[in-house]
Amino acid sequence: MTPGPFAPPTAATTLLAWAQLLAVVAYALAQLLIVVYASHRYLLLWRWRQRGPARRGALPPSGQWEPLPCVTVQLPVFNESRVVGRLIDAAAALEYPPGRLEIQVLDDSTDETREHAAAAVARHRALGLDIQHLRRPRRDGYKAGALAAGLARSRGALVAVFDADFVPPADFLLRLVPRFADPAVGMVQARWGHLNRARSPLTAAQATLLDAHFLIEHRARMHAGLFFNFNGTAGIWRRACIDDSGGWSHDTLTEDLDLSYRAQLRGWRFVFDSGVEAPAELPGDMEALKSQQRRWTKGSIQTARKLLPGVWRAPLPGRVKLEALFHLTSNVAYPLLLALGLLLLPVLLAPTSLPAVAVWAIQAGVVALGVVPVCVFLAVGRRVAGGSLSQVIRDVPSALVLGVGLSVNNALAVLEGLGPRVGDWERTPKTGDTAQRPAKDHRYPSARGLAGRSELALAAWFVGVSIFAWRAGHLGALPFTALLVVGFGSVGLGSLKASLVSRQAGGVVAGG
Repeated sequence: MTPGPFAPPTAATTLLAWAQLLAVVAYALAQLLIVVYASHRYLLLWRWRQRGPARRGALPPSGQWEPLPCVTVQLPVFNESRVVGRLIDAAAALEYPPGRLEIQVLDDSTDETREHAAAAVARHRALGLDIQHLRRPRRDGYKAGALAAGLARSRGALVAVFDADFVPPADFLLRLVPRFADPAVGMVQARWGHLNRARSPLTAAQATLLDAHFLIEHRARMHAGLFFNFNGTAGIWRRACIDDSGGWSHDTLTEDLDLSYRAQLRGWRFVFDSGVEAPAELPGDMEALKSQQRRWTKGSIQTARKLLPGVWRAPLPGRVKLEALFHLTSNVAYPLLLALGLLLLPVLLAPTSLPAVAVWAIQAGVVALGVVPVCVFLAVGRRVAGGSLSQVIRDVPSALVLGVGLSVNNALAVLEGLGPRVGDWERTPKTGDTAQRPAKDHRYPSARGLAGRSELALAAWFVGVSIFAWRAGHLGALPFTALLVVGFGSVGLGSLKASLVSRQAGGVVAGG
């Protein structure tokens, strides 16, 4: 007997209705949170704009500090045979009064980097430079442990840190050290430059993301009296600030972000000097970038878990606390974006009484408040960094697509950051790539196994969702699905290519 049109719903149909309702509610909540995080870019741009065109990058004149204090330059390295010589030579070329500069090569390497570093150190010592090659029996605490061990043997009142992929300009110290004439200044950060920005669309997209971070975020936060962070390299610390704030800690994967917040909670003032640029090598392939992003993303969530409760309890203005919340939890946008994509099909399948025009209006609002602010933020950063209009048009979409494609990689890192395990400090492979001289070998392959499968599977899934949306008349969903297809597809193909190159290179050199 066939049930009539007014037959009571079965348990299965009731369960399906509740599942569809839950999917719609979760989708709406994820949309709302993404809009909130994306729209925060408007607030940063407003704060940046408040300074006025002539004052946005301006800092008060540096004070006089005579005689200049002793500076310790720390160079933490781990398996960096391609770039360690370049790094040591650049540090040795730093201009500073004789007798007031010491350089520490903090070498935890397990490969031929040790011999390369020892040879470079010996060469510069023979020329009269105070430079030491320091090694530890175990790599305890990873980079934080190396910095702490070097600090215990240093004599500098100020401590500059450069990662292996950086090439600091000779006048770096002479231009930044005078900022410490103000005894309240605990750290001074320089802007990152990009040795290989023009190497590929991938490096151009990364550079665009970093330009906006430094030239908009750092400037806006500093001038508004908000917390911002040391970026792990190309900066100088006051030794007393490190000690007063509890020293380097390795209970998160972002020891730089962790110490930055602890120092500012203690009342130390940070300075960002955008006029001083330290060029660095950007990750040259997708898997190298993903390893870097995993560490940054996971570490930021660990730092948020560790320090946000203390920030909210501290006697700070509400705007400082709110900005710290956005800053430390910004990577939550990645799992939200992934959830939004995965929930799209159930939402499209759910019955709705909304007219088509209302659905279009909702999608338009999400684009205006979720995508446009990110694009404007990146475009302004690219222009301030000196990019032409054509470069903005080329690089901003690439950066947006890259961010979308990394959402699987970074969403997993966010979930890991919520767990109890700190995890390994995963090194980012460097190749010595520059705009003038591309790397010609792959001493440190970046991929393990056949990479990119998750992203490529998602790209294929969203092709199917796009076809369904087209046939069902849900045309308002197509811009979002197209962005997902291009994002996941490009990152997946980039990861696959990197893994094939790694196989050709004969495997992976152990990182950390």
